Amino acid sequence: MVDVVRVSRTCAIPLAELEWRFSGSGGPGGQHANTSNTRVEVVFDVEHSRSLDSGQRSRLLERLGPVVRVVASDERSQARNRQLAVERLRTKLAGALHVPTARRPTRPSAGAHQRRLDAKRRRAALKRQRSARPQEE
Repeated sequence: MVDVVRVSRTCAIPLAELEWRFSGSGGPGGQHANTSNTRVEVVFDVEHSRSLDSGQRSRLLERLGPVVRVVASDERSQARNRQLAVERLRTKLAGALHVPTARRPTRPSAGAHQRRLDAKRRRAALKRQRSARPQEE
């Protein structure tokens, strides 16, 4: 495992800033589950992190709060649960840091406008053709 969690191009968090907690995982697993601390909880303190700039910090505080907590207890292995927890933390932080691009309003081109009107005329003509005609006897 690397010593830094790369969240985005501009944000990387050292593993030293993460607080790790391990506990017994619930669910099936027999004696192994009863004796192993395989459940992993990772806590990241957004407020006091030195790896975030002020913009990133304010965005994370607004969207996730002062402390981000992630839990993984899916696997029987503590090492695998550590990897899952770090990946979940990375995904959560990346989603909160994402700035959506502003939509620029656009207009349909003249050709697209003309094609739309032509299609409407064709459809109307087809429907007119289907309309009830007087019966010839």
